[in-house]
Amino acid sequence: MPYIPHTDQDREAMLRTIGAASIEDLLRAIPEPLRLRRPLHLPPGMSEWEMRRHLEALASRNRAATELVCFLGAGAYDHFVPAVVDALAGRSEFATAYTPYQAERSQGVLQAIYEFQSLICALTGMEIANASMYDGATALAEAAFMALRCLPDRNHLVVCGTIHPHHRQVLRTYVDGLPIRLREIPWQDGNTDLEALRKHVTGETAAVLVQHPNFFGCLEETAEIAAIAHGRGALLAVSADPIALGLLRKPGDLGADLVVGECQPLGTPLAFGGP
Repeated sequence: MPYIPHTDQDREAMLRTIGAASIEDLLRAIPEPLRLRRPLHLPPGMSEWEMRRHLEALASRNRAATELVCFLGAGAYDHFVPAVVDALAGRSEFATAYTPYQAERSQGVLQAIYEFQSLICALTGMEIANASMYDGATALAEAAFMALRCLPDRNHLVVCGTIHPHHRQVLRTYVDGLPIRLREIPWQDGNTDLEALRKHVTGETAAVLVQHPNFFGCLEETAEIAAIAHGRGALLAVSADPIALGLLRKPGDLGADLVVGECQPLGTPLAFGGP
């Protein structure tokens, strides 16, 4: 239901200004067979108050994940965002209009980035963190390319099939057209098939990529996967859920060389994904 602010008098004045006799004059470029010769099937217009009540009635038919038990899974998990997140994010010393490129005007941004990096290091068990990629999918692909740069004589990536399919698709897009071989490993009972993994990790493998917890919500044998990768001189990249890292062992303690993830859960509610 569009909001149309113009009166008939407004439209006539605009037509006179541009030298058109009618709205029809503006539509002559559209072939006659393609033009609709009847009014659109739209309900009568509403006032702002009526429209607000109508939209509220439609919205009330939905149920939020906070009202029901959520079994969606597959990387979209209901989680609690403390009120302090919005309170801090809205403070003027953090919410500045300047980018970090102007350090003298963006101390709040730099402070927030420092705190973010410190948190990520604490959760992942890694020594350094960036701040950051746009989303978990591109971060995983960048981790793969980082491994390829660290081991320039290797061009093979081994990817566990239990990684989110959207993330694997982004990785395939990254390597498309490049001299990089991508091998996806099957799973058994929701976890990576370790025997298949052992067969496909070779001296040409730059990195093994795994998600923990994985797409099915299962916990991978990350330490064993790290041993397989390192045994062939490859790196291990782990995609992790930052909320789960508050309970699970840190990927760095399990042998991960690179850790990525989707940080949306740290401050954004369940809302169709995104950075």
